[in-house]
Amino acid sequence: MKTEHLEERVNDYKKSIEIVIQKKIFWKQKTRTILLETLNSIVTQYNIGWQVQELNWIQSNEAINITFDSFPPELMEKTNLIASYQFIQGGSLVFSQSYSGDVHVIILFPIVEDTSIENSSIELGIFKPEEITEKFIIERVDEFLKQMIQWEVPNLKTKLGFQS
Repeated sequence: MKTEHLEERVNDYKKSIEIVIQKKIFWKQKTRTILLETLNSIVTQYNIGWQVQELNWIQSNEAINITFDSFPPELMEKTNLIASYQFIQGGSLVFSQSYSGDVHVIILFPIVEDTSIENSSIELGIFKPEEITEKFIIERVDEFLKQMIQWEVPNLKTKLGFQS
């Protein structure tokens, strides 16, 4: 019985598990810390109604996000002038480590009643934990803010019935 191919697959399998373990160790020792420090620094420096959250809902999956949960404090008084105006909570930039150890970066839009859930998120990519640097995080927060601005004040050309 020839088992040389099987032995090669067994060795490849062991290597794949080792790679996942290395990515998870890197996340735990470095990526998670830099995400928390950078995002918390941004929240402190720019008080616009957002907060940082750590999520660990499954043992094999952790996530850190920055999410809007209120108005910027200096705009609260202005919004009170419009009784029918209501802040829609949500809008998050999520850095989620998958089972494989890679980091999924996703923008989640606020959920509005009677709207399609179809366009409720944008995937910015899947990255190795060691690719997540302070510069990388700041660039993704910038993209997140651009998407939230577009969500709040959509371009009329993108509305139904207009041609781009």
